[in-house]
Amino acid sequence: MAETRDIAALLRAQTPLILIDTPDEARVVDLFRHLLDKVLRPLYRWSITDGLRRLDIDLDEDRPAPDVGSTLRAIREARLAGTYVLFDLHPYLNYAVTQRNLREIVQREDCPEHTLVLVGHRMELPPELDRLAVRVPLRLPDAQALSRIVAEEIKRYPGAHGGRRVEVEPETVSAIVRNLEGLDASEARQIVRQLIHGDGVLDGNDLPALARLKFNLLNRSGHLHFEYDTGQFSDVAGLERLKRWVRRRRAIVLSPEPPPGLDPPRGVLLLGVQGCGKSLAAKAIAGGFGLPLLRLDFGTLYNKYHGETEANLRAALASAEQLAPCVLWIDEIEKGLASSGDSDGGVSRRVLGYFLTWMAERKKAVILVATANAVRELPPELLRKGRFDEIFFVDLPSAPVRQDIFRLHLAQRELESDAFDLAALAVASDGFSGAEIEQAIVSGLYAAHAEGTALDQALLLDELREARPLSVLMAEQVQALRDWALPRTVPAD
Repeated sequence: MAETRDIAALLRAQTPLILIDTPDEARVVDLFRHLLDKVLRPLYRWSITDGLRRLDIDLDEDRPAPDVGSTLRAIREARLAGTYVLFDLHPYLNYAVTQRNLREIVQREDCPEHTLVLVGHRMELPPELDRLAVRVPLRLPDAQALSRIVAEEIKRYPGAHGGRRVEVEPETVSAIVRNLEGLDASEARQIVRQLIHGDGVLDGNDLPALARLKFNLLNRSGHLHFEYDTGQFSDVAGLERLKRWVRRRRAIVLSPEPPPGLDPPRGVLLLGVQGCGKSLAAKAIAGGFGLPLLRLDFGTLYNKYHGETEANLRAALASAEQLAPCVLWIDEIEKGLASSGDSDGGVSRRVLGYFLTWMAERKKAVILVATANAVRELPPELLRKGRFDEIFFVDLPSAPVRQDIFRLHLAQRELESDAFDLAALAVASDGFSGAEIEQAIVSGLYAAHAEGTALDQALLLDELREARPLSVLMAEQVQALRDWALPRTVPAD
């Protein structure tokens, strides 16, 4: 592995201080054990509980007390140069005595050319030590390493369950390995164990659970929300062009090795009239691709302290990339990226700049689905070709689509659509959005319950006649949006 070669080169060069940023201590120990035949030096491990212990040979020797001071003094007094892997040291780094001992060892003042390896997660060194350290980030396990972890856990299962073997679907194992990317070895092993020990089976039913477990592990920023209920296009009326866009890309998105020249889809921007199903379409896109759906709320990113908003955005997008492949949904994106000049100290400009850079340079399969109502508030940089694969306009539903909407919502409430004249209802609901049609059915049900009867055609027509849809209440704004979008964007239906 490349990281093994890198660390071996540092040890041969007698680098005095190496910092490895990882919570996976077992992996570090295993890595250094593999280096023993390449770098012939004594190898020690230290922790506050076990003290200093030699790893390369079993040697019965006096060991210093496990406290930091005794350990560092013993290292300084050792006459043979060695490699010392030190865990748990970060709580003591701010003490002057610890810093002095470390500096004298690293600067090799009256001691051999030891190499100290400090291991910790997000460890910060004092400035005097930081300039002397070489940082080595451990790469996350690749597909081969993840496959090995899954195989090990499958093999281990019978020993704890009376010899019962794991029932395995080979194609599911391949999908599990792909979805474990972005995790370190210990996190991947933890999830695989949960999937196996849940029911002793690895099949397609484990993939949604894997997505949730991975999200809970990686969403450390707290700015992403996992949408447990994604939709299906069978539950969405109309939007035929959008459905076709998903169908044409599904095989590429789910393929472990996309054909040369075809990158994962970048995503779509859904413009439209309020209540016409943009949010439902975003959920259905995730369901159509068979991917987990993450929602980013820009309102939670903004912070009054300088730089915190941008840091929050970076953390959220980094978490989304670790969870790839996935669909990232940003609802009402204009509220987070609308230009506000310098009235906010330039925060909006910096957020927009970073977001555009991420959109252009991301390599992971994070498919962005953004929805917007007030398109005129969006910055032009976001709308240029290449930011999104396509900009779809979700218009008020046509008469045939309104019939399908009535059919879907009546069926959801266990009402027989054959008992209604859907064509007449479609005519009566001209100018209604999908949400307004649903609300008319709900109001009709309330009226029927109050009268002690069942919902029928007459009651539903009464509700439609009494309602005033948004296309009437805000006629000028709705028409202005349609006039702007229809010649400039692709109709979703």
